Amino acid sequence: MRLNKPTPLRPLIHYAELSKLVSRLKIPVHWHVKKLRRGDVPGPEGRLLKLRASVTALFKYERIEMDYYPADEARGYAERLISEAVRNGPQCPETMEMADWWLEEKQLVHKLFKVLVPRYQNYPTSYTNFYRAPFWYFSDGFQPQLNEEYPDKEINETIPAFRTVSYPKGLLELKGNPYPPIFPSKVTNPRSIQNVLLSSAKDFYKSKEGGSERLSNAESGRGIEFVPNEPKSDENLIESSK
Repeated sequence: MRLNKPTPLRPLIHYAELSKLVSRLKIPVHWHVKKLRRGDVPGPEGRLLKLRASVTALFKYERIEMDYYPADEARGYAERLISEAVRNGPQCPETMEMADWWLEEKQLVHKLFKVLVPRYQNYPTSYTNFYRAPFWYFSDGFQPQLNEEYPDKEINETIPAFRTVSYPKGLLELKGNPYPPIFPSKVTNPRSIQNVLLSSAKDFYKSKEGGSERLSNAESGRGIEFVPNEPKSDENLIESSK
């Protein structure tokens, strides 16, 4: 007996109507499950607990550096939490329950609705920035103080490794944080403290160099122009004789 392929069912609601129920994220979401390091609690529960700690640290410090794949996944949960808070506000019990679970420190719930929601109220883009940080390479001769498995080893002692292991790192931050930007702006500002100090040092160096040159020329007798006395006219002579 040959079984026919099941016909796909039509969606009950259109995607346009679905966007009215759930806000659409403004970042690309990777649907494949990423492999994370094992925590104290195994299974899906431990995975969510590790991601919750990352989301809490992001809302607390507004810029964190961690492993690339956990940071990428924590970014999606942070974007969803901020999006629901901006959309529904603190009056929605589901949003408050979500914020209460994802933010372990309860003062961060107050920060979410009183600080971050007004900041991102009219944001047309995503609420976070995500950058790929330099890799950490562990191979023959790496520094053991970076490895938690060998805390009793000396700094200059090397630990052999069978293969080179690289841990990609990522930098995740909330937009509008008080820290300096990752990539400095190319627009020059003459009133910045660095440019003001450099221009003052430049003027001081020029004035000091010019003064030393004039002093050396006066001492050596070079570079001094001789201006002869102009002959006086007859009128000046008459006035001077009077």
